[in-house]
Amino acid sequence: MTEITDFNKTKLANSLGMAKKAGKIATGEELVIKSIQADRARLVFVAHDGAPNLVKRITDKTTYYEIPMLDIFSAAELSHAIGSDRKVIAVQDKGFAKKMESLMK
Repeated sequence: MTEITDFNKTKLANSLGMAKKAGKIATGEELVIKSIQADRARLVFVAHDGAPNLVKRITDKTTYYEIPMLDIFSAAELSHAIGSDRKVIAVQDKGFAKKMESLMK
């Protein structure tokens, strides 16, 4: 995992908030898994402090379906970014996903 600056982490969180306002995310374990299986998910965020079985399940799905997954946020940070209590988020828009991935470089 590459090291990410606090500045870019803040920009990533802001981008997640914008994606939520635009209706371009799926949240919660079941909806994210359905999004992955339906080939709608472009980038998945899972809280690094989420339950081990949740992290494993999401990791397995994203690996199998070859979808990038990031675990740089805590559950509190993810929840704060989108304004609701969540541990896993799928970005379903290519534009938002591309911008977020560019912040990782």
